[in-house]
Amino acid sequence: MNIIMLGAPGTGKGTIAGILSGELGIPQISTGDIFRKNIKEGTELGKLADSYISKGQLVPDDVTIKIVEDRLNQPDAKNGVILDGFPRTVVQADKLKEILANKGEKVDITINLVTPEEELIERIVNRRVCSNQECKAVYNLVLHPPKVEGKCDKCGSELITRKDDNVETVKSRLEQYFTATSPLVEYYEKEGVLYTETVSQSINKLGEVVAKEILEHLKEI
Repeated sequence: MNIIMLGAPGTGKGTIAGILSGELGIPQISTGDIFRKNIKEGTELGKLADSYISKGQLVPDDVTIKIVEDRLNQPDAKNGVILDGFPRTVVQADKLKEILANKGEKVDITINLVTPEEELIERIVNRRVCSNQECKAVYNLVLHPPKVEGKCDKCGSELITRKDDNVETVKSRLEQYFTATSPLVEYYEKEGVLYTETVSQSINKLGEVVAKEILEHLKEI
């Protein structure tokens, strides 16, 4: 099964995708994680990606598409994937459709996560992530704080703030999202594979609750 996670930064795509990955036994592929790993390691890709990400801009389509295509051809992706952070533009969506068609596959469901904008900003600036790239656990100082301040519950590694998790950059990222990525909602609605879930503290529906509802829905597909 090939699943796409849509939603503005801070909606919980990574958290929910991680839960789905564990339950369904298919890999979660996060373009953001791939870029951040390369930035940390100082690779040429990392330097290129950082020149855009640090300003709250999207990495160009041609760079992102090539990375995702290579990742989809790895052995662990043969039974399906959960794409988190890709596609982000209609151009990327068209290319993904082509890549999957060449493998005799398709997008089975696109999960669109919706959260009020003011809640997104508060959530992102309070986000902390595990510095261990193999763990990638995500915390929130208000909604889901670690048991020990500054330490990951799962592996004990140091928790860090992503360089782009600040108010100015977040606002830029949200603007980019609503301009470039929102049209994907209409795109996948026309494809007949869109499924929308609201993720909000105001209605007491956050990561685990939403993931459970999505898993129940997937049984009907």
